[in-house]
Amino acid sequence: MTEVVGPGRADGTDGAGGADRATGAAAGGGIVDAHVHLWDTSAMRISWFAQDLGLPHRVAPDDLASAVAAAPRPVRAAVAVQAADTAREARWLTAQAAAHGPLPGPVVLQYDARPGDRSAWAGMAQPLLDEGVPVAGIRLAVPGGATDLSDVAGLDALCAGLAATGRVLETLVRPAQLPAVAALAGRHPALDVVVCHLGLGAAAPDRAWHEALAALAARPRVHGKVSGLHTRGPDDAGRVAAIGRAAVDLLGAERLMFGSDWPMSARVAPYAEVLERTARALPRLDDAAAAALWSGTAARLYRIDEPAASRCQVG
Repeated sequence: MTEVVGPGRADGTDGAGGADRATGAAAGGGIVDAHVHLWDTSAMRISWFAQDLGLPHRVAPDDLASAVAAAPRPVRAAVAVQAADTAREARWLTAQAAAHGPLPGPVVLQYDARPGDRSAWAGMAQPLLDEGVPVAGIRLAVPGGATDLSDVAGLDALCAGLAATGRVLETLVRPAQLPAVAALAGRHPALDVVVCHLGLGAAAPDRAWHEALAALAARPRVHGKVSGLHTRGPDDAGRVAAIGRAAVDLLGAERLMFGSDWPMSARVAPYAEVLERTARALPRLDDAAAAALWSGTAARLYRIDEPAASRCQVG
């Protein structure tokens, strides 16, 4: 378990009391977790799933409810990000959200291009959008792809479609691809772009990452998820604190969102500890900034407080 330290310590953390204060601004309405996953390997294929990953075969809304119940502050909603990329999984996930929202609440589906169908700008997700199923955004998960994203079929059409229908583009990319994400945001200034795990994840925040984050910050509708950062490493608290400081300095707290990355993060620590470790890693925030990071920005981008019917825009 991470050592609890007091104010002013060299690693930049603020202790358990600091974690409580950091999330306190969101307590009135509750925290919005911008990044969770659900799946059921008996109901659909999850391409990356393997026994040695230490993950459960089934992660359902009741499991999520149990996990967040231990959090130090109420969690009022969670954005469910599709774990793999099949249509069957997408239908299962949206059905779970419809039945159990807001835990999970808004759904973000993966982009799997359909280059043979020019009307399918959302790729695999297009039939769901056309049917009016609530979908808050599409995630481009290509960390193994080309550095300049040139191998993503239909990328600009996807961005145009998302912007036109008020949906979010999420990206799961490696640090070297972040300049291409910044360029993409420049080509689509009306699109809200959310960078999962700050484009870094468990890696070290080197100079190239800082420069790429600064380029992203120059695009006013680019946002970042403070998610997927924690590891079991002995120096993890200091590393995550450095990432948190850079993200707040460059993007500003109002363009950041807390994401637990549960249940992936449960291999590192329980849900409540991930939340507390994230809070300790962040610099001191005023009430408005804390409210934005822990709740407000995600609620706005994913339209959490709007009726579901108003989010069923046909693409």
